[in-house]
Amino acid sequence: MVFSLWLPMSCYQEDFFKEYLKMMVNIVVLNLLICISLVFWIVSMTASTYYGTLRPISPWRWLFSVLVPLMIATQGFKKKSLDHSGALGGLVVGFILTVANYSFFTSLFVFFVTSSKLTKWKKDAKKQIDSEYKEGGQRNWVQVFCNGGVPTELAVLYMIENGPGEIPIDFSKQYTASWMCLSLLGALACSAGDTWASEIGSVMSKSKPRLITTWEKVPVGTNGAITLVGLLSSLLGGMAVGIAYFITQLIFVTDLEISAPQWPIIVFGAAAGLLGSIVDSYLGATMQYSGFDQNIGMVVNHQTRDSKHISGKPILDNNTVNLFSSVIIALVLPSVAWCFWPRG
Repeated sequence: MVFSLWLPMSCYQEDFFKEYLKMMVNIVVLNLLICISLVFWIVSMTASTYYGTLRPISPWRWLFSVLVPLMIATQGFKKKSLDHSGALGGLVVGFILTVANYSFFTSLFVFFVTSSKLTKWKKDAKKQIDSEYKEGGQRNWVQVFCNGGVPTELAVLYMIENGPGEIPIDFSKQYTASWMCLSLLGALACSAGDTWASEIGSVMSKSKPRLITTWEKVPVGTNGAITLVGLLSSLLGGMAVGIAYFITQLIFVTDLEISAPQWPIIVFGAAAGLLGSIVDSYLGATMQYSGFDQNIGMVVNHQTRDSKHISGKPILDNNTVNLFSSVIIALVLPSVAWCFWPRG
């Protein structure tokens, strides 16, 4: 009798302590974020006073950079677009990109919102073809890092080079800062293009996908498989991120009339989305295992007893492929864009 009464209480207490621990972690992380943001502000003000060149972080930018990513991460967690760790990781990524440049923030925002919506779109059909489909498409901290790690590092380097604030992309006047801006935009557009391609192409394409390395027809869900609908979707996904960046430039940059034209940002975003999806597909076809499991009737990303090998070697997983793709696009595409970018 005593044991039967004690057992439910212990389970209740365990759940209570788990919730309490999560709440305390949220409080600690939020306090750390506020402290880090204050450090950013103090360092920025000190550097601006000492060197007289860098722009300090205004109180309004600091406040916006804390509150808006916090609201977005909270909403993403409530709608199951992010799990607990993903929300905390997204909070850090969102703060750094927002405090660095509002154009970075809007690009990240468009990528996150569209990707979250598309992941939930036609979810019943995706459950039939994706063996690892998650309800709501919840992203954890690993996925947040693989998609947002490169932009976060570039945003920090941008602030070290130029200070927080928006600038026109003009290689003739600010080569390094312009290169970093395009590199960051390329990484986000690459991630958006890959997400749009996989989420739209897998359910909208009428033709069977083809493996990018051999051009053979393969089952839907095979890593490295492409369709015309998927490629077009990746171009539009990258373009959406580029348009967000471009519109923010028009709103917040003050000296556009004496700078190079900014419209190529949209073309660059579209190119990064398309090329990023192609690079991702090639890496997926060669370094990511794909097999068809006869038991469940779906493509799987790891070897099972009933799976028949389709393509790739079990070297990388999907998150690592996404990370490598964004790194390649972030490093290569800005240098190519420099050759064609109009001069102010």
